Amino acid sequence: MIPTLRVLLNMGTLHRLAPVWVLGLILFVMNFGPLVCIAVIYGVVMQFFVEYVMHRFLYHREPPQQQGLFNDLYRSHIGHHEFPTNPEFFTGGDHWYALKFGLFAAALHTLVLWPVLGLADAALFGAVALFLGSVSAFTFYEYCHTLAHLNVPKGWFGTRVTQSHLRHHFNDHDATFHVSFGMGWIDRLFGTGYDRATAKDRFDRDTILSLGMDPDDLRLVEARKAFGLPSAPRARSAPPRQPQA
Repeated sequence: MIPTLRVLLNMGTLHRLAPVWVLGLILFVMNFGPLVCIAVIYGVVMQFFVEYVMHRFLYHREPPQQQGLFNDLYRSHIGHHEFPTNPEFFTGGDHWYALKFGLFAAALHTLVLWPVLGLADAALFGAVALFLGSVSAFTFYEYCHTLAHLNVPKGWFGTRVTQSHLRHHFNDHDATFHVSFGMGWIDRLFGTGYDRATAKDRFDRDTILSLGMDPDDLRLVEARKAFGLPSAPRARSAPPRQPQA
């Protein structure tokens, strides 16, 4: 747990979210009651769906042809698949993105709920849901994701998280888009659950780490150069390490 927490403590995204999480916690305590309890539950569940949607439809979208846009996607996610043990690529390059997204979502919830709850309660619900509920779920996601990629003793919990997530990396990158522990039902709900036979049919040893792209695609070559990475992922020549019990 300590090595995982050490990585989390250095994540710029979580640094920027910490103040709004504290604000959400204060609002929850000061206004404790059914409204804020529902807000926390809603915020947690919503974040798990956001985790899935962003991973599947944003990070695994068709790679852009324009090199600058491709580099952005590479820094956000493709680089993480090519170099899955590099902590620099555990998160995207824009450490302000999650905070900006959270502030926008809180404001949007306030506007939508204003006619129903009134301005004060709508703003309270939006702030607690996004700042406390969603940020807590996002932090849990980052913990599970980091734990899955570190070569450390795992225990039962870490082993389950690691086995589930590494299927996405090393068996079938078109399935198992959830990362957080216990959220496999979301993949099953949307038809992207892991299936051994399907994974076997899809598997291509040469392109599994590059998300189906030719490893020598010029866009990949230029992106690796831009971020100071080796010319080819080292993981391509060796199987992933098995999680330690």
